[in-house]
Amino acid sequence: MPAQERSAPRAEGRTAQTATLAEIAREAGVSAPTVSKVLNGRADVAPATRTRVEELLRAHGYRRRRAEATRSPLLDLVFHELESAWAMEVIRGVENVARDAGLSVVLSESAGRLTPGRTWADQVAARRPHGVVLVLSELDESQRALLTSRSIPFVVMDPAGDPGADVPSIGATNWQGGLAATRHLVDLGHRRIGAISGPPAMMCSRARIDGYRAALETAGLPVDPGLIKTGDFHHETGYRLGRELLSRPDRPTAVFAGNDLQALGLYEAARELGLRIPEDVSVVGFDDLPVARWVGPPLTTVRQPLTEMAEAAARLVLELGRADEASAATRVELATSLVVRASTGAPGAE
Repeated sequence: MPAQERSAPRAEGRTAQTATLAEIAREAGVSAPTVSKVLNGRADVAPATRTRVEELLRAHGYRRRRAEATRSPLLDLVFHELESAWAMEVIRGVENVARDAGLSVVLSESAGRLTPGRTWADQVAARRPHGVVLVLSELDESQRALLTSRSIPFVVMDPAGDPGADVPSIGATNWQGGLAATRHLVDLGHRRIGAISGPPAMMCSRARIDGYRAALETAGLPVDPGLIKTGDFHHETGYRLGRELLSRPDRPTAVFAGNDLQALGLYEAARELGLRIPEDVSVVGFDDLPVARWVGPPLTTVRQPLTEMAEAAARLVLELGRADEASAATRVELATSLVVRASTGAPGAE
């Protein structure tokens, strides 16, 4: 067995031990080719055997040397859910970096689940891409171990939850964005400001609504739980929750929507209720998708640099793949900025 096929040392306060594939095979009670099949993501291994071998690979800290790993000219891009306008900005950024590196992009979606299924992990292991970029997603421990054992680096863009200190991630200043959006409305003179958040399970959503609360509290305004609606980042939810907010007898004079799609749903609700934007209700979104400039009136929103975030994630995962040793985990946050357009103004006569 070549020396480079030995496992990485484990820091345990004593002399590190190494294990060859043959030794791992003996410990697992299988043949060396079977261990090789597990490493290569082959499907023709019994589930129980695969689990036993992977546990031993993790226990021995086994990592195949990157220089010896055969990589496909691919970069995997994984969405928990594809939404055309938002996803296109991310795809564009990853494609920019992949194209310059001579790679193709494999696009997959986990049907709304924040964690991709095990079948996906096996497919990625079999493809041996240069790396994986996960968007609004996360991996469980077994998936992380599977990719790590095959020296496939991964980066999370806008992680759904706390990715942990050992997982490289790219995000945006979501809290600051929520603060800036709400402070803009306060500065215009609004005192009853509603909000439509995104899913509470997503870290970016919680940060934006926390920024909203902070702006109100800093201005000495009460945070009314009845004016905060929990959404899911979809247009239909923005419409439904927008109608609820705007149908109240004490309706808000302004609403901060957790993303542009929900803001556009709110536009539709306001039109149906005979309310004018911004004369009767001001609206602020989040993302600054291209459509924000085209709607009438053009939408005031927080610009999240989606394309730049995707480019940064793709560059980072390729850097991790080129490193001779595992690089230190990195958390990068790109700045958001408020883009003021015609959907916000001073509140009308009450």
